[in-house]
Amino acid sequence: MGEKGLKLLAKARKETGLAVITELLSEQHAEMVAEYTDIIQIGARNSQNFQLLIAAAKTGKPVLLKRGLSMKIEEWLLAGEYVLSNENPSLMFCERGIRTFETYTRNTLDLSAVPIIKKESHCPIVVDPSQGAGRADLVKAMCKGAVAMGADALLIEVHPNPAEAWSDGTQQVSLEVFGQLMQELRPLILAAGRE
Repeated sequence: MGEKGLKLLAKARKETGLAVITELLSEQHAEMVAEYTDIIQIGARNSQNFQLLIAAAKTGKPVLLKRGLSMKIEEWLLAGEYVLSNENPSLMFCERGIRTFETYTRNTLDLSAVPIIKKESHCPIVVDPSQGAGRADLVKAMCKGAVAMGADALLIEVHPNPAEAWSDGTQQVSLEVFGQLMQELRPLILAAGRE
């Protein structure tokens, strides 16, 4: 939807107070996207588009770098350097599953990446279990595993009625399930010594 869509996101932010994150697809749109968003996302298919990473970094906005579909952790860390080396210290890595031979899930969520990124980088790591599994029935378990592994945040797809979602409905949880999940995560977060 281009700038029209960005304006709708800004309106939603104003009405709810929630921060906006959206994906940057083209380096020539970097400034426009930065005008309307709080965090710029670089998606899995663009995670090694180095000119796009540089353009995102130069906006000064925090950058969420999703892991590429078949990206090794070392490649992911090196891609992140394009953000950090362009005077933007606000980089977050996002594990969203990688492509493997497994067909039971959409992707294979690599939770081992969480402690590795924490050891090899000073940057926060976010886990996206919705993309990672591609199945709503696995989101709760994957979230619990991510918290236990030390994830700094979760990116969860939520919809009031997932069956009516325009895209990716099979991986979205309902508002009710999301509420239950937040309650179930509290003791795990406390047990891990986190807030």
